[in-house]
Amino acid sequence: MTSTYDKIAQDRQFMLHCYTDMLHQIGEHEMAQWIETSQLTDAWHANPSASEKIIQASSIYFQLMTLVEENAATQYRRKLENQHHESAIRGSWAEAFKQWKDAGISEDNMLASLANTRVIPVLTAHPTEAKRVTVIEIHRELYLLMVQKENTALSKLEQRTIREKIVQLLERWWRTGEIYLQKPDIKDERANVLYYLTNVFPLVLKNMDQHIKSSWVELGLNPQLIQHPDRFPQVQFGSWVGGDRDGHPFVTPAITQETLLLHRQAALQLLRDELVQLARKLSISAVTNPVPFVLSEAIAEKQAQLGELGTRAVERNHYEPWRQYVNLMLAQLDQTMAGNFANAKACYKSSHALAQDLALLRDALVQHGLAGIAADVLFPVERAVRCFGFHLAKLDIRQNSAYHDKAITQILQAQGEADGDFAHWEESKRVAFLNRLLAEQRPLTDITVSYGEEADNVLDCYRAVRQHIHQFGEDGIGSFIISMTRQLSDLLVVYVLLRETQLLHTAIPVVPLLETIGDLHQGPQILDAFLQHPVTQARAKRMGGKQEVMLGYSDSNKDGGTIASKWNLYRAEKALTAVGQRHQTHIYFFHGTGGTISRGGGKYHRFLESMPEGTVSGTLKITVQGESVAQLFGNPMTARYNLSALASGVARQLIRNQQTTPIPTYPTDAMDLLAAESFAHYRELIETPGFIHFYSTATCIDVLEKSKIGSRPARRTGTRTLNDLRAIPWVFSWNLSRIALTGWFGLGAGLHALQEKHPEAYARLRDSLEHWDFLRFLLIQTETNLILAQLDIAEAYAALDDQTSERAVIFQKLLTDYERGVQGIAALFGQPASERRVGQYDNLKWRHDKLVVLHGLHRHYLQQWRALPDDAGAPKEALLNKLLSLINAISSGLKNTG
Repeated sequence: MTSTYDKIAQDRQFMLHCYTDMLHQIGEHEMAQWIETSQLTDAWHANPSASEKIIQASSIYFQLMTLVEENAATQYRRKLENQHHESAIRGSWAEAFKQWKDAGISEDNMLASLANTRVIPVLTAHPTEAKRVTVIEIHRELYLLMVQKENTALSKLEQRTIREKIVQLLERWWRTGEIYLQKPDIKDERANVLYYLTNVFPLVLKNMDQHIKSSWVELGLNPQLIQHPDRFPQVQFGSWVGGDRDGHPFVTPAITQETLLLHRQAALQLLRDELVQLARKLSISAVTNPVPFVLSEAIAEKQAQLGELGTRAVERNHYEPWRQYVNLMLAQLDQTMAGNFANAKACYKSSHALAQDLALLRDALVQHGLAGIAADVLFPVERAVRCFGFHLAKLDIRQNSAYHDKAITQILQAQGEADGDFAHWEESKRVAFLNRLLAEQRPLTDITVSYGEEADNVLDCYRAVRQHIHQFGEDGIGSFIISMTRQLSDLLVVYVLLRETQLLHTAIPVVPLLETIGDLHQGPQILDAFLQHPVTQARAKRMGGKQEVMLGYSDSNKDGGTIASKWNLYRAEKALTAVGQRHQTHIYFFHGTGGTISRGGGKYHRFLESMPEGTVSGTLKITVQGESVAQLFGNPMTARYNLSALASGVARQLIRNQQTTPIPTYPTDAMDLLAAESFAHYRELIETPGFIHFYSTATCIDVLEKSKIGSRPARRTGTRTLNDLRAIPWVFSWNLSRIALTGWFGLGAGLHALQEKHPEAYARLRDSLEHWDFLRFLLIQTETNLILAQLDIAEAYAALDDQTSERAVIFQKLLTDYERGVQGIAALFGQPASERRVGQYDNLKWRHDKLVVLHGLHRHYLQQWRALPDDAGAPKEALLNKLLSLINAISSGLKNTG
């Protein structure tokens, strides 16, 4: 391990020298000194514009340190591959294959596990993501130069050239505006998602597939069995940008319709590029290779269907029938892209038809001794078609249950219903009314009638989806997700709306989103009633016997604190899975996680290992939000590792589900006690007199509400209550103040109470730490947040609260729980974090001095900004921009904040 840390230190120093050399070259000598020493001259402190350069210099410095650490992680994994074996890398496919092989799992079972694995990363916009695509691209260029630098065969001249390129790139970065100076709109966020879907993930998929093949062969498994694309994990992508309308007034039906079309156009172009490359590589001559009859027959049939276009396609490559066939596929795809549907046979109705043509080509190659060519040049195209289809990513449609209630109320009131306040009806009355509507053939609404803002918006959104399906099929549509699902009627309302817009007969999943602690408790009962409902049962075959359930990590954390949130999620997954089993329905979970630990973030392989036994059914959806997209998938090697860890983690769970070994007994009663104590302590804190005022002043939540970071408002309805506040800015604001209570508060009190009141339960919990992955993951994650919190900095932010007596009470609660949490985890592990978490402490050490200065500037300008009246105009706007720059810089220093 020492050599690894030495390598990171050397790389940090190298990048630091490149950065300061660049600053000296452009005349920024004071900033170079600041980066080298974190010290500034008194004269520089007196300069009122100094803070802007300090912020910019620090932000770039932090991001460079992160790039160095990412590269070090990649190099460390390579070192493990070279010195030991690829199977030594945690979360890798090689590790999975070796574990299975050692356990005596047959190759057929392994392959079945791969083929039945389905992962769906869902990209979402992020209110804390401020970086521009331009800066993300600079990151990628820098990373590639760092990788080149690792080549020990390079001459000194070549190494010097790489260093010069890095310095030049750093200057370009310095002179590039790093954050949005105007609030991004939906189109900006959508462009960012499309960038990753078209430029990054196709390459990541190819890299992962090659990694699977190589790992399989290296472990001595039969290479002939790992050639067909049907035997690889199913990877699909989803998106919320343009479909998530929960509290987002700018996601209109027109935006949704436009987004679906853009997805389709981008997917078709991506596949066209793949086919062009395939045609270039399939240079197989008919002169020296026998031409399969099935291929000649397919060429003649396609040529006839395409007419003159087909003739031109065939004439381009005489004596190269394999290429001719791909040329015909390209002509057919071009007709599809142009929308020339008059001749149905000249177009592809769906990506499934294109996949069938590729399958024919595969057979024509494999059955005539050209399997190697199929594996080399055809396989990636087949995988791209399976992954991206003609839709690129499935667009989920999300809306809040309260919004649906308003829509139904408006429809009823427009029809003169005397008791039309649907939102306030009792549940039994709601369900009876909705069941009656679903049983009737008579429509509730008229397309020519306007019912009100919410009703019209919902109906028009559904109609836009129906129109897209009518033209292009269902592949591009994800799930209809109901935020804040509290009861059965919240789901039946969507059935009614689907029926009203002729969508009930489709295979669009209707998905409950269980967010608060109370909702997680109610979830199994809601799901049980939903799966029993006649409409659900009538749709079951169309849904493939599966039911998606979304779990909210953020709101449950805001509602009950991190320990109660994680434990109630664990409990809910087990109970919901059991409900599905009773109804012969496979439940698969959509994990609504974020980048931070407070919101379910963390290493994918550890996250999946911590799942309750039997709850991962083979399909897993997971949100990847804003800053997490860049961190997890911003460079190719890190991206391959993370996608592999996600998919292999699901495959491992499938194998584990098949094994008949007894499930270990875990001290769930002790966890119940710990979670209950933690929950009570957390609720006591947020209900303490003055807490809302403390939160509003000791954090920068008021800045986030007015910032230009994301297109979505920070609050769902605009009211100033804790319940209405979105969970993302809730977490973000606490972390920026280095209090970070969302990631640790309650654990200290819970462990203390358990040890004092229930010592036997505490002992069982301690003894289970070695074999209970959930508990170990929970404690390590919580400890990470305790390390991230800095109470000396936090106390300075707390001083912004002018209610001194109430502030003192609240801060003492924080301090007590913090100390108990640190001591409690150290006692369980038998060793303090400073000895076990050397890497994290080292990362923070390289950031600490600069973060202290930035936090000081943050507090200073926060006070200035708050002192100005709302109508102060340009001066207040200028301070807001400076605060946004500071937030971005501090976020870079802390790495995961939102």
